[in-house]
Parts: sequence; structure tokens; C-alpha cells
Amino acid sequence: MTKPEWLGTDNVPAKGGVIIAANHLSTFDPLTVAHFLYIGARRWPTFTMKDSVMRIPVVRSVASSTGQIPIKRGSTDAVKALHEAELALTRDGSSVIFYPEGTCTRDPHLWPMTAKTGVARLALTTGVPIIPVAHWGEQHILPYGQKKFSPFPRKRVTFNAGPPVDLSAFEGKPLTATVLTEATEAIMREITRLQAQIRQEEPPAVPYDLKRARIEAAEAAKRAERESDDGKNSTEA
Repeated sequence: MTKPEWLGTDNVPAKGGVIIAANHLSTFDPLTVAHFLYIGARRWPTFTMKDSVMRIPVVRSVASSTGQIPIKRGSTDAVKALHEAELALTRDGSSVIFYPEGTCTRDPHLWPMTAKTGVARLALTTGVPIIPVAHWGEQHILPYGQKKFSPFPRKRVTFNAGPPVDLSAFEGKPLTATVLTEATEAIMREITRLQAQIRQEEPPAVPYDLKRARIEAAEAAKRAERESDDGKNSTEA
């Protein structure tokens, strides 16, 4: 369905537990990420998936039979899911795919955003290598937030896997919020660097912060509402 180009597949260990940390462009890209890992790197892909996705009967059936890990955000189930991921990595030697951003990027130019710290915590807790993977092209097949699915003509989708992210500066330190944030930023810098190589473009100096953008949008909406109310009051006076 795509014209795949796979770079850096030799950076993915042939065996043993490994964390695959990838950027998230489209709801279509889990298929291309799985294809890259299974065919390109010869590793069975294990995803951490949103619980809402697992509620779809067909997805639930396939995911359950292939060892995929559901995550229900903001609950004790999320802790349980991370524990299951830890077991998959350390006990079973699985290759577990994570989207550190937690959702598709909202950056206007589709660069990786700031990320959640769970992946960094898992890597530092287990000592399992974390392979940064960037990809580009799925947005032309199924853009985020749109229903237009355009598989044909087949689109070029490029993957670029880097060597393990060096987190040695954080090893042995207490997993404070600062340590986890800095480790997460190191992971995302590598993913962004790899995507910049694919795109042959310069990434933004500061990644898009979805949480901050939402807060600013809410504040702007409140200001607009107050200004509208003030305008009405002055007119009535």
C-alpha cells in the first residue's frame, strides 16, 4: 500500500528486549511502523495501545492474540500496562513500540512534539536499549483529523532508525521529574534529528508543546468572551 524506504534497520537489535520510540504522524502509521519492524528489522512488533482502540471488536481480537498491551490513561491500569511492558521487555525479550508524544503531533509542520515521560522511565528502570525511529509520509495517506484515505497512487513512506539513545548521564540517579523530563527530551531530540534527515529540513528550535497550546487557547477563548461581554455591556449603557 506504500512505497517503503527503510534506513537504519541494522540499528535495531536482532534479539532481546528493545524499546522502539517513534514519532506519531497519523492514525495510519501503526501499520507502517509494524511493517518496518516486522519486515525491515525482523522483529515482532508489540504495541502499547489506547484502551479505546482495543474496544473495537476486530482490533481487540487481533491485539489480544498477538500480545499487544492496552493502556487506559490516567488510571491504575496505566501503571499495570507499563508493568506488562516491562515484563515483555525484560522477561520475554520483546520489541515494544511506544509513541512518546502520546498522540498524533499537532505541530503545524508535523515535527515531533514534547513528550510524556513514561518511555524514559521504562528505559531507565529496565536498562533496555531505546531505539529512536522517525518516519515521514503517512500524512499523505491519512492526515490526522481527516477522513480522507488516499492510499493510491502509492505514497513514499520513509523510516530512519538511529542507534540506541545514550541515557548514561541519567543512570543511577533518582527518577525525579527533572531527570525524567531531561531524559525524555534527549529521546525526542534524536527522533527529531532522524526526521530532519529524512525531510532535509531544519526542525524548530523549541518543540511544539500541546499542553501549553491548549492552555493558551483556553485563556484566549476566555479573554475573547470577556471582551465580548464588555462590548455588550458598554452598548447597553
